[in-house]
Amino acid sequence: MVQESRCRIAIIGGGPAGCACAYFLQKFCDVTLFDYGKFLRTLLPTGGGRCNLAHAEFDFRELAKNYPRGEKFLYSVFSRFATAETMDFFAGIGVETYIQDDMRIFPDSDSSADVREHILRALNSVTFAKERVLDVKAKNSAFYLRSDKAEYLFDKVIIATGGHSSYDIAKSFGHTIVEPKKSLVGLTTQEDFSELAGVSVDYGGENILFTHKGLSGPYIYRISSLRARDKFPYKLSFDFAGDIDLQSLLNDNAHKSIKNLVSELVPKSFGEFILKKAGIAIDEKCHKIDGKTRDKILELLQNFAVTITGTDNAGEVVTCGGVALDEVNSKTMESKLVDGLYFIGEVLDIDGFCGGFNLQNCWSTAFVAACGVKSVF
Repeated sequence: MVQESRCRIAIIGGGPAGCACAYFLQKFCDVTLFDYGKFLRTLLPTGGGRCNLAHAEFDFRELAKNYPRGEKFLYSVFSRFATAETMDFFAGIGVETYIQDDMRIFPDSDSSADVREHILRALNSVTFAKERVLDVKAKNSAFYLRSDKAEYLFDKVIIATGGHSSYDIAKSFGHTIVEPKKSLVGLTTQEDFSELAGVSVDYGGENILFTHKGLSGPYIYRISSLRARDKFPYKLSFDFAGDIDLQSLLNDNAHKSIKNLVSELVPKSFGEFILKKAGIAIDEKCHKIDGKTRDKILELLQNFAVTITGTDNAGEVVTCGGVALDEVNSKTMESKLVDGLYFIGEVLDIDGFCGGFNLQNCWSTAFVAACGVKSVF
């Protein structure tokens, strides 16, 4: 009896999306996974090295709201593979998880290196090719792939090169590339906050961190994502005090120094910065603060204005931009321009906020692409 040949699949990119897709396909196809560097190296720094695998939002439409670019495209994707399926996937390869109070999902080991090891160990039927792919060409319902070491013939090709690599292969097939921009980054400011470097201020449950270059922290990452395509410079304003009755506080604490009173509202060093900016002696007693001085303090606390001049490259996590979504079938992740060509993960014009959302995009699109490939065989 002649054994039927299996579909030959090339996956270009050995990051989270590429490796997950290889796992989902390995039982059905002959999978070769290409990467010129260390496989799953981009997983290691995620979650501060603890690997924030996903976010505990189990309604797929609510989950999709956390993607400034790609929300509607992901409805179809997440309806098939979202948070619950991600947790089941990791449990299936021996990675148990837990949910933090902030709804972020981590492995019990709190180790990205441990997660990497489990994923790679699970790819027991995958061929690993540590090679740089130079080009891919389609001919007679097949794909000719040339690397820096050899030439290959494949039935299908899946692009999983992430948001920081070249888009040359996608471009060679006529795909539109939405210009990549930095997202989830620290922001540089015109104002000098070097004396506040390292100070963190709570802002609506998320932190704003002052740095030598400007601002960072989860809330700033969110802003950098939402405004990734805005031109610099632009203005931001923060309300660090809310609807407080400062006069009543001054009256009730008449003999307390103003720095001690303000430090009850914001961190001490930030409070002193505010007072210096307002030209107020930090040891001035509250009963000596007149109406004009009070209003200066309130204005700075409730309307703390900064001028954003650029992004801090050291904080870059992901990019927005990539392969245009209207050229990809969200039900299969297959190109609408080229049969047998697929795109998954951050190579697409999809990016999410901090909190496991960008990895969720990788796991989910990888699964949908694998289903798309299997459905045609």
